Amino acid sequence: MELTGIHHLTAVTAEASRNHDFYTRVLGMRLVKKTVNQDDTSAYHLFYADGEATPGSDMTFFDWPVGPERRGTHSITRTGLRVAGEPSLRWWKQRLTAEGVTHDDITVRDGRLTLDFEDFEGQRLSLIDDGGAGEAHPWARSPVPTEHQVRGLGPITISVPDREGTDFVLTRVLGMRQVRDYATPGNEGSGSYVYEMGLGGPAAELHVAVEPDLPVAQPGAGSVHHVAFRIPDADYQAWAERLDAIRLPSSGPVDRFYFRSLYFREPGGILFEIATDGPGFATDEPLETLGESLSLPPFLESRRQQIERGLKPL
Repeated sequence: MELTGIHHLTAVTAEASRNHDFYTRVLGMRLVKKTVNQDDTSAYHLFYADGEATPGSDMTFFDWPVGPERRGTHSITRTGLRVAGEPSLRWWKQRLTAEGVTHDDITVRDGRLTLDFEDFEGQRLSLIDDGGAGEAHPWARSPVPTEHQVRGLGPITISVPDREGTDFVLTRVLGMRQVRDYATPGNEGSGSYVYEMGLGGPAAELHVAVEPDLPVAQPGAGSVHHVAFRIPDADYQAWAERLDAIRLPSSGPVDRFYFRSLYFREPGGILFEIATDGPGFATDEPLETLGESLSLPPFLESRRQQIERGLKPL
């Protein structure tokens, strides 16, 4: 029973229409599910992923009318998006420049070629060269050429002022392995520590930056709400029992219809989720037309007209 990698990451936008344009047109990701926040149906929940909506490839957004985040520690600070090879990073640098997207130069971080950039709300992202390892599921209708498309998520970086409690949860509760460390970019006096899951590699890594001198982050547009870790469907009940047995405060089992979840906060206050790979986004609509219409889980279907009236077209 172990985590196998990053499942998804959920962030916050205050402008759903611009968000949709950026992630589908500029980044070439596929909108695989257009639904609502199940706990706040006035807000879109948009899922962007690869061509087959593969677990581990989706970056998702809640659409909330909030001001910008205040950056700081006790937060998820950067999302890695994997691409295959240095030629792809050079192509992306040219594309981001042409689109007027804020970005840095290509650099080497933790032994991998990396291109840092931000979306229009300051969401911190990085294109990471994963060497083309593993399967890829390109989207045929993407404006980005197949060989340069985003292959999936990872690694994800969090910031904490002190690592002790976070390390305990990551290693003793979640079974991650701390495998190496490196200097924190932009804060060379602090260290970043790499924790891996499953088979390892960027799709299965959480990087923990220890930054005690930063203020506490305040959420808002451009911030990240939570990160989710993958588990096989068959392990879900065992994980629920494990969290209960060690008395870690959690949500208990939550059925999100497209996957099943468990939510809890690590000692630094960052929200973690454990999520099953299945049943998947093709549960209620064909794979070929994912994301083209508003999808609602069965328990919200009776409220469809009311919900649709409260949402702005993308």
